[in-house]
Amino acid sequence: MTAGTAAASTHQARFDAAMAADERIEPRDWMPDDYRASLVRQMAQHAHSEIIGMQPEANWITRAPSLRRKAILMAKVQDEAGHGLYLYSATETLGVGRDELLDKLHSGRQKYSSIFNYPTLTWADVGAIGWLVDGAAITNQVPLCRCSYGPYARAMVRICKEESFHQRQGYELLLALSQGTPAQHEMAQDAVDRWWWPSLMMFGPPDDASAHSAQSMAWKIKRHSNDELRQRFVDICVPQAEALGLTLPDPDLRWNEERGHHDFGAIDWDEFWQVLKGNGPCNEQRITQRRKAHEDGAWVREAAAAHAAKRASGRPGAPHESTASDGSGRESDEAQVEATA
Repeated sequence: MTAGTAAASTHQARFDAAMAADERIEPRDWMPDDYRASLVRQMAQHAHSEIIGMQPEANWITRAPSLRRKAILMAKVQDEAGHGLYLYSATETLGVGRDELLDKLHSGRQKYSSIFNYPTLTWADVGAIGWLVDGAAITNQVPLCRCSYGPYARAMVRICKEESFHQRQGYELLLALSQGTPAQHEMAQDAVDRWWWPSLMMFGPPDDASAHSAQSMAWKIKRHSNDELRQRFVDICVPQAEALGLTLPDPDLRWNEERGHHDFGAIDWDEFWQVLKGNGPCNEQRITQRRKAHEDGAWVREAAAAHAAKRASGRPGAPHESTASDGSGRESDEAQVEATA
């Protein structure tokens, strides 16, 4: 055995021991290339989803029915932008640059959640997204707070806290509509009818058709399978829908006493795969707007780079670096998350 092979074997043994002991892996720790690649894929997709996910709801900011609703929606969209930045920062700790991640998003080489390729047709869609889409996100993301990779787990603590407010905001909006005029109730029901099935698809394909789920669970990146999380989400939503006075659009939905869970109908996985391949109602629109926003923001990035270079040059009058800094003149994203957790 060569020295290099022996060292690799020792590193692998330490990594395996950390996995077995349920310990965190940190950026400077040795990790298998496949583990790193799996994290980059999942974290980048998550970051992209947060950024693309701003579009469907931002579409309604100028048409919100009241100043209160407008302020709530603006705050939520800003939160989503922040989530994307946390996640891009966490992904960069794996040695991949943000420019590279965005290039892969814009060229279609990295994906984002299929749910954001559906249109927001009415104001009630904002409520349905908050209740169902953010509710599904919370179900999926709370276990990620115990992810084996430290920066991802810590970022998720703050993200999940904020997502819980988004879910409550959506629920409250739907409740107001459901208890309003007959036309408002009908609008709320229509939104739920259109967003229910795509929300179930958010958890990914069935376990037997998921290429990454089993390995991600073995590495403790994920803690539960796609089907387990989907079932948990259905069980949570049924009583909530009853409280809202709305009907979930599934004639096969019923309580199974023997299983202790709700049975639900078959998901149209052909639709899921078509949307994932780029053939959804809004795929082209979403990525076109994302590319345009990136191009339009080039001057901001150039100005920020120039400002950073000026600070680094130590010119007279340049602001002093913060003592609680990561070297860029600002508190690190990881420290901010931990401080607010």
